[in-house]
Amino acid sequence: MFSKACEYGIKAAIFIATQSYEGKRVGPKAIAKEIDSPQAFTAKILQALVKEGVVTSVKGAYGGFEIDRGLLSQIKLAAVVNAIDGDHIYKGCGLGLHTCDANQPCPVHNKFEVIRNDLKNMLEQTSLEELALGVKSGAAFLRV
Repeated sequence: MFSKACEYGIKAAIFIATQSYEGKRVGPKAIAKEIDSPQAFTAKILQALVKEGVVTSVKGAYGGFEIDRGLLSQIKLAAVVNAIDGDHIYKGCGLGLHTCDANQPCPVHNKFEVIRNDLKNMLEQTSLEELALGVKSGAAFLRV
């Protein structure tokens, strides 16, 4: 459903959020290791997240990536998805057809529309804080 870049972006944002919750910045090498992503690919993903204002980059000896702790509850998962994949997930055809809409639906159009709307609602209502706290508490995990 999400592109590989988006999957890594979500994992990176959650990891940065868990560290930011503790007042720590995290470097790109540590992020790539934690999310099991190639370092150069992770750097591109992080650039997109910075550009869209999801995470902040601080340069220097004590630099790294962080998210203002006061913003963790305000930044929704939809912001991460939009930064990496745009809004394609909300508009794309469930079968990948180029032409699929209410006037010319694919066989799964109506059922997929319901799923797509539920996904959009989940992404727009789920904060990075909620996900980070789940990881910190052990109720969820980023790595197997």
